[in-house]
Amino acid sequence: MSTGRLVVAVTGASGAIYAQRFLIQAAEVYEEIYLTLSRQAIDVALTELGTPISKKDFRTEPWLGRDLPNIKLVDETSFFTPPASGSFRHDGMVIVPCSMGTAGRIAHGISNDLTTRAADVCLKEGRKLILVPREMPWNLIMIRNMATLAEAGATILPACPAWYDRPKSMEDLADTVVARILQNLGVQQKLQRQWMVEAE
Repeated sequence: MSTGRLVVAVTGASGAIYAQRFLIQAAEVYEEIYLTLSRQAIDVALTELGTPISKKDFRTEPWLGRDLPNIKLVDETSFFTPPASGSFRHDGMVIVPCSMGTAGRIAHGISNDLTTRAADVCLKEGRKLILVPREMPWNLIMIRNMATLAEAGATILPACPAWYDRPKSMEDLADTVVARILQNLGVQQKLQRQWMVEAE
């Protein structure tokens, strides 16, 4: 396990499986993960995965299948938490899945919660910020917001699964996206082979 820190936000966009699979992998790499969950993210996780998540009695085991004490839930309504400040050093932030409302607020500098504030901090401090939108189709406002975010330094990584490894389950399919998130964080991953590179 590295000694790094990662900030992860889960919003209410469809695609709770991407957050679930990503956090399982990231917990093996990062010493500390600061996690924010929107109310809608909890509702979506229950709807899509059948997994209840309690903020009051937060435990990772029911959701992620194991106890992961290095994942720390922080209050998404409070700026009195480490990710709200540029003085807090970390290796980057991933918003997975990222709702278009969240992306729009970040693109226009509207820091109305910890997720948008932490993303704003990443942009102003020149740190890695990865947004994983799943919405489709995109209207012109969404396209322009994504362009603004990319120009500001964010990585836009749409949740577009790959098929060339012939995934056999929904988890395998989701992991093709998780693999690309990890790669963009500079993390070695074994979830998906490199295209046209023979296995060693």
